[in-house]
Amino acid sequence: MKKITASILAALAISSFSFADSIVKGKCEPLPKEALVLVPGNSLITATPEEGRKLAITLAQHTIHNIQPCLNKLKDGRGKYSTNPSDLIQAEQAVAIEFATIAKANNYWRK
Repeated sequence: MKKITASILAALAISSFSFADSIVKGKCEPLPKEALVLVPGNSLITATPEEGRKLAITLAQHTIHNIQPCLNKLKDGRGKYSTNPSDLIQAEQAVAIEFATIAKANNYWRK
């Protein structure tokens, strides 16, 4: 967990510098603003676990978008991580953490 947290913090620190630099140099095709919303609808409440799972995936994607807000750079990297089992497992871990948060916010869909 410490390794993952350190990697995330490093990515956040680097991304803020590289994004500003890329915008200035015209190398970045920015993502649309709706892709940068951290919590769509400003709520974690969903009607069903299926909706919660979809929201978890969206939250994980939007986190990545905020770390790397250049569409062209995201597309360039997709070929590398999309075929690497380790990278895919790490992505699933991020979604699982988001889903656990959403499930807790929804009282695990029990009433």
